[in-house]
Amino acid sequence: MKILVINPGSTSTKLAVYEDLTQKYATNIHHSSEQLAAFADVHDQYDFRRELVLDELQAQGIALDFDAVIGRGGIGKPVPGGAYNINEQMISDNLHAVYRHACNLGCKIAYDIATMIPGSRALIAEPGVVDELTPMARLTGWPEIMRSSVWHALNQRAVARRFAKECGRTYEDLRLIVCHLGGGISIAAHDHGKAVDVNNAINGDGPFSTERSGMLPCAEIVQLCFSGKYTKQELMKKMIGQGGIIAHLGTNDMREVMKRIDQGDAHAKLVIEAMVYNVAKWICSFGATFCGDVDAILVTGGLARSAKIVDMLRKRTTFLAPVHCYPGEDELGALAEAALAVLKGDMVAQEYK
Repeated sequence: MKILVINPGSTSTKLAVYEDLTQKYATNIHHSSEQLAAFADVHDQYDFRRELVLDELQAQGIALDFDAVIGRGGIGKPVPGGAYNINEQMISDNLHAVYRHACNLGCKIAYDIATMIPGSRALIAEPGVVDELTPMARLTGWPEIMRSSVWHALNQRAVARRFAKECGRTYEDLRLIVCHLGGGISIAAHDHGKAVDVNNAINGDGPFSTERSGMLPCAEIVQLCFSGKYTKQELMKKMIGQGGIIAHLGTNDMREVMKRIDQGDAHAKLVIEAMVYNVAKWICSFGATFCGDVDAILVTGGLARSAKIVDMLRKRTTFLAPVHCYPGEDELGALAEAALAVLKGDMVAQEYK
């Protein structure tokens, strides 16, 4: 089975070609700030990114004869986990989503390329809005505000299944706490195959990260909103994109931050320790979901490549469960695996409504 995988990110578009689960070609097309500045909204980048994908395939001599084209799922309407057939309703919901992110373009690019190929399937899998929260986890102190989940569902599920396979068990047998450490940080309680509690990693819920503010004291936020110092857009930017490490240290490049720490920067050291401390608190709080009966804690994402960060996190959480590290992410492989499962009939692609 020949599969094309497309993963639009904030500043790049990743694509890969698979034959079954063997990766035959992969590339990461970087988009400069000058290129992206030409677009008023991220969703205006559709034609630009689609043509780059088609041009890259042509340049590499890769024929449009895919059995399936699978795109990264967007941040649109909450859905249960799994794979989905792409339809016009999904495309519309993603392009009109509240959260404006390049991943919202994944389904449309995949759909349009698949329609160029007779018999090809157009799919997404495990979008960032997979929502399997229990009613108890959804409730907040204000009836008019309910908790929702925006998280790294694709990578978290792939890592959880990988860990289960290594243990000779199934994902559906386990109680896991999985932590994705990246530009955003998501932590989820996986209870026998369902993510029953997870922070919203994009809107100010959870620990702060390299670019996001995380949870802040509510009263102080209200005061800032009515201070006249900031517009709504400026405050949203402070929470998403200009919060966390970049707000404290002026950079979101963790290589630079760790270099500063190695050179004796005490403030940088404090900020990183505080971030890890908050991540550990959130991980341990999810232990309450399982009444402390946790099979393992899994740490993944780009920041998991830092042995120092992982060691600090392990020190504060191993009392709850063993910690296993899976640095980076393999979203391309996870998408290919989902597409192949659908093509072989091992997984049923759901209809998006």
